[in-house]
Amino acid sequence: MFARLKEDILCVFERDPAARNMFEVLTTYPGLHALIFHRLAHWLWGIGLKWLARMVSYISRWFTGIEIHPGVKIGRRFFIDHGMGVVIGETAEIGDDCTLYHGVTLGGTRWNKGKRHPTLQANVIVGAGAKVLGPITIGEGARIGSNAVVVKSVEAEATVVGIPGRVVSKKASPSDEQVRNRQKIAEKMGFDAYGATSDMPDPVANAMHLMLDHIHAMDKNMESLCKAMEREGLKVNQVRLPDIEACELTQKEKKEPPQ
Repeated sequence: MFARLKEDILCVFERDPAARNMFEVLTTYPGLHALIFHRLAHWLWGIGLKWLARMVSYISRWFTGIEIHPGVKIGRRFFIDHGMGVVIGETAEIGDDCTLYHGVTLGGTRWNKGKRHPTLQANVIVGAGAKVLGPITIGEGARIGSNAVVVKSVEAEATVVGIPGRVVSKKASPSDEQVRNRQKIAEKMGFDAYGATSDMPDPVANAMHLMLDHIHAMDKNMESLCKAMEREGLKVNQVRLPDIEACELTQKEKKEPPQ
């Protein structure tokens, strides 16, 4: 029992940089308190003392703001960060090394008996305010974004965002040449994709990168067309893009008051 408690405490240090020492974690982390209460309530539930188990669960909710039904099966190194408003239904199952943030609901979508709550496999992270509903399975290593509403099973390593939840898959990494071309076009246009990296599962960032690839291809085609026209003796008037450095200097002069 004490070995399991030590394991639960140590996993907090891995996932919360604000944790300073074991005494602080043991005395001030409601997620850990709720888990300790649940271990007791689940044991009582298993030996048939269901009313007493529900009372322990009720007391835990009163102290921590976290409601976990005694029937929930929870694996090792489970961590609830902040925790207020977390609700986990009776037939939910949570694998090892999972993390939930505040306001998460693992709930049901029907009133029938039997399995009606989600199953989270190992290493799942559920963001603040997310709702995972119904007898669905969230695959190992999946990520549920904040405030997402998930009502369908999710494959392993997938990232789910939005209402209703949709999978945002990572695309293949761009080649070195594509990265160089994107940077070249972005610098030429004076454009910065708000610090988004190419490996982020962000549909807007992906659209921006595709736009830069498209502009690069158009530039190459236009350059080839102009050269072909010049070989045929046709005059081509090329319009130069504004000088980026000059634009930046002008903006800087506008911001700085005259001496």
